[in-house]
Amino acid sequence: MACVLEVDVDGEELFLVDKDVLAPFCGRIKNLAGRGGGGGGGGGEGVVGAAAPARGSRRVVLRGFPGGAEAFELVARFCYTGGGGVAVTSSNACALRCAAEFMDMAAAAEVSTPPSLVKMTEKALDEMPQWSWQSVVDAVKQCQRLLPVAESTGVFDRVVGALVSHMAVLPGDATPTSSSPESSAFRFSCDTKSSCLSTRCTSRTWWFEDLVVVLGPGMLERVARALVAKGTDHGVVSRFLFYYLKCRLAGATADDKRAMLEAAVAVMAGLDRSSVSCKGLFGILRISSPLKLAASCHDSLVAMIGGKLDHATLDNLLVPSPAGTTSSLYDVTLVLRFLDAFLHAAGAGAGAARDEPTRLKKVGKLIDLYLAEVAPDPSLRPAKFVELATALPAAARDCHDALYRAIDVYFQVHTRLTDEEKMRICKGINYEKLSPECCKHLARNASFPTRAAVQALASQHTVLKSLLRGGGPDQQQLKPVSVSSSPPPARLKHRGGEEHDDLVGGGGGVVLYARRLDLSLESQNLRSLLDGMHWRVMELEKVCSRMKTQMSKMKAARRGAAGGGAGRASSRSLPRMCS
Repeated sequence: MACVLEVDVDGEELFLVDKDVLAPFCGRIKNLAGRGGGGGGGGGEGVVGAAAPARGSRRVVLRGFPGGAEAFELVARFCYTGGGGVAVTSSNACALRCAAEFMDMAAAAEVSTPPSLVKMTEKALDEMPQWSWQSVVDAVKQCQRLLPVAESTGVFDRVVGALVSHMAVLPGDATPTSSSPESSAFRFSCDTKSSCLSTRCTSRTWWFEDLVVVLGPGMLERVARALVAKGTDHGVVSRFLFYYLKCRLAGATADDKRAMLEAAVAVMAGLDRSSVSCKGLFGILRISSPLKLAASCHDSLVAMIGGKLDHATLDNLLVPSPAGTTSSLYDVTLVLRFLDAFLHAAGAGAGAARDEPTRLKKVGKLIDLYLAEVAPDPSLRPAKFVELATALPAAARDCHDALYRAIDVYFQVHTRLTDEEKMRICKGINYEKLSPECCKHLARNASFPTRAAVQALASQHTVLKSLLRGGGPDQQQLKPVSVSSSPPPARLKHRGGEEHDDLVGGGGGVVLYARRLDLSLESQNLRSLLDGMHWRVMELEKVCSRMKTQMSKMKAARRGAAGGGAGRASSRSLPRMCS
């Protein structure tokens, strides 16, 4: 008596089959039917058997069957016809191979030398590189419904191999155009209203449109990683990912957007740094902000942007602070993370050591522009500003004028800063790298603490002395000038309107006269610096002179005055030297 099985394929359709017909070809059917009452587990393998006493039939539920009811019908027809009733073609080879694996048809050997569906499908898959391009694309689309069996059987790898083979061939209807990653064809923007499928093909990227149409978010990462593993150029893979996002993000749900962005970032993180567009990465960052990507994905995105920070622009860095925060107008913390990633990548990139100084200086100029942009923000805390101003090493800046101007703006906006807070901010300035004009401005700038002005004058004086002592062969040595034989000193007019004969007075040391300095062209540029330095010295000397006079009067008052007069004299407070 025939044993009838009711086969439920994923709840899609119910098939009535003869167990004795399927068992010789399908090891899984044989095992399920051989269990007592048709019961038993196997749920972990996607199969559940359950007794169904009606009319002596048994029910078998096949969960997760590759290809669904359509593929099972082909398998059943193969078994009923003894292997001759099914034609394996490019349209069903992938599904039949996965279905045969699921049904354990390779291990069945009930009859003598039965036809093997596994061998038939393997032969068809071996010919996949000769399939048409559209057949290969359809196979890619099928594989999305055959996972994970398609991966375990090697079907997915074969499909990707066929893709790579076809990608290397330029179809006759493709029109080569520019293939730059920053070209208009691949500029990453999700605000466009035009159709992505109208983009013209290039010699290496003509296949983009076909894959964009068939690949779902869950398949994107698998296909992209497989393309990289097969040797596809990293630049082409990167542009494909950006193009995919450009075409598919518009109109997608938040979950699909998140899945696509995370998949693209995961693949890009393994590509060469030079192959990924910095502009495109900032586009991903802007779009992903409200989507709350996984922490690991966001960290990878920040690391990639940091590694290419020398290609960024000021507009790229002006990222608004996250919603709900009031610490600053722009996200300074994010820029600091970019800097950390850049410095880490620069330190690790020994192969590009020759390019690192140039890249570092580009980032230094970029950060100076960013400091000037965020300095007027009244809500930017001093600690963040200090961290940003001191984040880069000394080699990043040849001149500190831009940094000084940004700090000057910050001091003018944040008028309640203490001298201690200002000095912590001023630690980022290397006064020896200030131009004479900026040093002169600093010496007269009331926003800066006096200690900073003194340090700047001292540093510039050290630089001046090293220059005057003859640093190079093109620089003339300066000879000492005798005070008795020299003409009257140049007269300098300062902020108070009074004139002074000497540049340095009261010290009894060597006196320099501006008119007597036989300076080279480079040294003559330091005259303005001399003006500022000597003016500050004159101011300090006048303060000291007044202090000496007052102290002399106080001593005389203590000796000669008595009673109340002495008390009043002693109660007078000493003058402050500088404020």
